[in-house]
Amino acid sequence: MGKTLYLECKSGISGDMVVGALLDLGANESGLRRALASLNVDGFDIAVTRKQVSGIDACDFDVILDEEHDSHDHDMAYLYGDLDHAADGHHGHHHDHEGDHHHAHEHADDHDHAHDHEHTHDHDHDHDHDHSHDYAHHHHHHHSHRTPAEIGQIIDAADLAPRAKNYAHRIFDIVAQAEAKAHGLPLSEVHFHEVGAVDSIVDVVSVAYCLDDLDVTSAAVSPLAEGHGRVRCAHGVLSIPVPAVANIVADHGLVLERRDQEGELVTPTGAAIAAAVRTLNELPERYRIVKTGLGSGKRAYDPPSNVRAMIIEPAEDREPGPQVEGLGTPDLWKLETEVDDCTGEALGNVAQLLYDAGALEVHYLPVFMKKGRPGYQIEVLCGASHIAAIENLIFENTTTIGIRRCPEWRTALPRELREVETGLGTLKVKVVTLPSGVKRAYPEYESMAALSAESGLSYQDIQRMAFMAIEEVLGHEEADPEQEAEA
Repeated sequence: MGKTLYLECKSGISGDMVVGALLDLGANESGLRRALASLNVDGFDIAVTRKQVSGIDACDFDVILDEEHDSHDHDMAYLYGDLDHAADGHHGHHHDHEGDHHHAHEHADDHDHAHDHEHTHDHDHDHDHDHSHDYAHHHHHHHSHRTPAEIGQIIDAADLAPRAKNYAHRIFDIVAQAEAKAHGLPLSEVHFHEVGAVDSIVDVVSVAYCLDDLDVTSAAVSPLAEGHGRVRCAHGVLSIPVPAVANIVADHGLVLERRDQEGELVTPTGAAIAAAVRTLNELPERYRIVKTGLGSGKRAYDPPSNVRAMIIEPAEDREPGPQVEGLGTPDLWKLETEVDDCTGEALGNVAQLLYDAGALEVHYLPVFMKKGRPGYQIEVLCGASHIAAIENLIFENTTTIGIRRCPEWRTALPRELREVETGLGTLKVKVVTLPSGVKRAYPEYESMAALSAESGLSYQDIQRMAFMAIEEVLGHEEADPEQEAEA
């Protein structure tokens, strides 16, 4: 069914803070390291440690770049080149990854938009934790920029689940669109500085992996705390919020909340993550907190930067709905709309997104609409708590301008998800119980497809093995031990 995430961004948001919060929430660190090791990207390592934030234990996620890729402000550098605060009384700008290592280097920017300048960057970096050097360094990039298409290829080639790839693509697409808008360029001409792109690819892919691993399908996001002042980049002096952040906030309906803090609290990557995951406009009036995670920032702000992530669920199993005598509150809701200008590919894409967001059933039917136009009727079945997220997805990914809600009551057989052993491995099956007490079981498609791929046997062969294993298990369970003893 998926889980609902709440991101509390009372002291800003950045990519590394979100990763830390999601890892603290229970995302699998070992799986994340394997996913990052599959990236066709050089020059980085990661460190996951614990840190005290206002006396509270938090997870600190750090992307460690080698000397060739290092920059004093990674998240902003991949958009605008090397940054520092404007010389107007603002403190030094240590973005997502100011640590305690100390080195100085000069950076001459010789790309197509060259500016004759030098930067000397001082870093203090002092990590007393182990770094895992699992990341391959045999992929080489000899250019100073990456296009959105190249970053998309890196994501597609990574060892990530389809839903994680969708999250990663969406986050980078949001940043690219904001940057294109800021510079008045077509999307295809946007270039990300490679120095920052490495760091940001790791942050974005890490967030995407963690969201998928935690089975997050809907999310609410608090207002994003933002500071004030200016930053200086290769293109000049920029006001806070910087153009990419301002465009993301405006285009995706996010809310900023001003803090009396000089400096940038919301990074472009952080804003894009908030925009990509948010499906709920507000929290439920009543909800339970299932689990909480805290991700720390790197800047020496007061109060310290952090993002708190929570898995929440409505306080009631069913939200109030229309009452029908003899039936009570609806079990499900049907969301229904028609479109006559969507392609089959678009409908297939939105169907998968809706399943990922918690829809129980999705289908679309050919219909004839006004003036004899052929079109499709989209129907979605879901629980009350998923209505807002699913309607948002339909509006964002189709051309419809209105959705009908219909309460539904159903009679459902008791069911449970079980595992059965076959000669080739474990299969997941759904076992239902008829009113007579007889049990029936149905193997899950994804489980059979995975076993088919692992074994090299056809799907039909796996299906036959599955039913044989199910029959054997259920046959033993239905046998009456007392009758067997009398016999």
